[in-house]
Amino acid sequence: MADIFDKWIKGLEKTRKVAFGRLATLFGATEISWDTWEELEAILVQADLGIETTQEIIASLILKVEKFGITKSNELQELLVEELVSRLDTSEIPDFSDHKPAVIMVIGVNGSGKTTTLAKLGKKLTDQNKSVIFGAADTFRAAAVEQLKVWGDRLNIPVISGQPGADPGSVAFDTVQAGLSRKADFVFIDTAGRLHTRFNLMEELKKINRVTGKALPGAPHATWLIMDATTGQNALHQARAFNEAVKINGVILTKLDSSARGGMAFAIQKELHVPILYAGLGEKPEDLQPFDKTAFVKGIIS
Repeated sequence: MADIFDKWIKGLEKTRKVAFGRLATLFGATEISWDTWEELEAILVQADLGIETTQEIIASLILKVEKFGITKSNELQELLVEELVSRLDTSEIPDFSDHKPAVIMVIGVNGSGKTTTLAKLGKKLTDQNKSVIFGAADTFRAAAVEQLKVWGDRLNIPVISGQPGADPGSVAFDTVQAGLSRKADFVFIDTAGRLHTRFNLMEELKKINRVTGKALPGAPHATWLIMDATTGQNALHQARAFNEAVKINGVILTKLDSSARGGMAFAIQKELHVPILYAGLGEKPEDLQPFDKTAFVKGIIS
């Protein structure tokens, strides 16, 4: 357990030092004043929590300080930790035991770490003796298909693909069919990293969603959005568009170890009302950790 918490401390070092580094000074033994609130507001906004979320947190803390008669700023830290934890969902990894195969569509923009995250998920599941199939429905970029095949070869995971430029919907259909015939536990469909501003690409995402349902009624059983933590608040525009096109059931937040904008986790929860399932805390497969809201908050404020 200590090793896992150490991963969070190490993985969130950049956010902790860059965005929340001024908290140590703020939480001294000084009296709480309006300067304290203004400084805290600036820190939270800089950490990419978003203006609205930040203002709600400040308002809630002011009420608690008055209620409990707190006067020293060093007593604020525990209140802030509790407040931040309360704003994150308890994110349990879904149980797909009722589905065989469980079909999961993976979406996100180019560069979000989608294919690498898929590989890490595949490794986790095969280590648990689960059978996995990847569908390379990103047919726009030959390199994307090849990248997924390379990971498939390394992990001994079959990859279903079509010819370059093939219809992504047909690849998704064939992947689900392969999952059924091979009695796989999990089918992951990798979609093209599409810009949320491209109408035709978002329509195609809807088509892939429909086609998987024709191959297996009820599929996809989940749609997971991969979000790059280094993009901060900008990623929320993407998230809105994706959520309008296909119902998102969970978020995987990547590259937290490279980002000073870890506070975007709070903005994601407020915007999408869906759980963050996993967090990418490094490059190794074991660095993809189930999201732990308490470890996350303590990791950025420790």
